Amino acid sequence: MGIIIALIIALVIIVVVVNAIQQHKEKVAQEKRAKAAKQKAIIDETEELLVSLANLPNNPNLVKILNNRSLNAAIAMAKIFPENKLLTKRVQELQARLDASSNTSNSDTEQAFNLPDNEQHLVAILQSIKKLRATLKSEQSKGNLDAQSFTQEDHKLSAMQLKIGVESLQKRGMIAYQKEMLGSARQYLEKALQTIADSPLQTDYCSKKREEIESVLDGITSSLKNTNAKDAAKKAKAEEDDLDLLFQPKKKW
Repeated sequence: MGIIIALIIALVIIVVVVNAIQQHKEKVAQEKRAKAAKQKAIIDETEELLVSLANLPNNPNLVKILNNRSLNAAIAMAKIFPENKLLTKRVQELQARLDASSNTSNSDTEQAFNLPDNEQHLVAILQSIKKLRATLKSEQSKGNLDAQSFTQEDHKLSAMQLKIGVESLQKRGMIAYQKEMLGSARQYLEKALQTIADSPLQTDYCSKKREEIESVLDGITSSLKNTNAKDAAKKAKAEEDDLDLLFQPKKKW
């Protein structure tokens, strides 16, 4: 009887130990999958950002930064699952792509950034720029991007973001101006000026655009003064007519 009890106790202990080991393995596997999923999300997001660059001026340096981000994420996944041959192949492919982008010449000539007329397309570009700036900041915080490269690329994106905001407000202001909605036009254009003033980067574009918008605002101010003067004259004439009507000699019937 004592032997049977001892065997039962030993069996229970074995079951408990096996369950504990199994639970630990499942926990480790789950943690690995979560870490791999995080790196996979980084790769997917980076691929989307690379596609979005087609709407922006050519920037080989930014392409290189994004390719390096994808490569680092793939390497991290390969370390999590070293037995996965597909991940090893993926690392090799991304390394080759990074090498190719590194060999691409990065011209210092600034390309014109032309805004699309389609409003939805413009919003999509603006969202891409915001994501790119956040990505650059993240890469710098991880130590994958030096401060000089970060500042250089962030300034380029910031300038494009500023242009989108200013040009959009100016366009709306001019449409309102053409429709003789002078109050609305002035509000849009004054907001465009404020957007320029709030920008930490004051470039030649800012100076030229400020002069251009201020010139239009001067015209709006003159138009408003003329309109107000005409309204005042009409009001005075109406009041004068009312007085004449009130005090004119009454007709005798």
